[in-house]
Amino acid sequence: MPESKEQTELLKRINELAHKNKAEGLTPAEKAERKKLRDQYLKNFREAFRSNIELMQIYDDNGKEVTPEKIKEIQRKRGLRDD
Repeated sequence: MPESKEQTELLKRINELAHKNKAEGLTPAEKAERKKLRDQYLKNFREAFRSNIELMQIYDDNGKEVTPEKIKEIQRKRGLRDD
């Protein structure tokens, strides 16, 4: 799943702080920023991952749909399924 521009920017700043931490350490403000950025990155990642899973349909080798019922229910609620 390709990352959004926001995710790319968050990751870039997180990596900058990681390199600085290894080289010279971080100030308390930078540590707080790093935590906030990490939390936001994970939140965005989880939302995107959940969305991808909820849109997925799974088929066996015979072409029969075997998508878990829980996912089918979510898809029905979102108007993505007719069955």
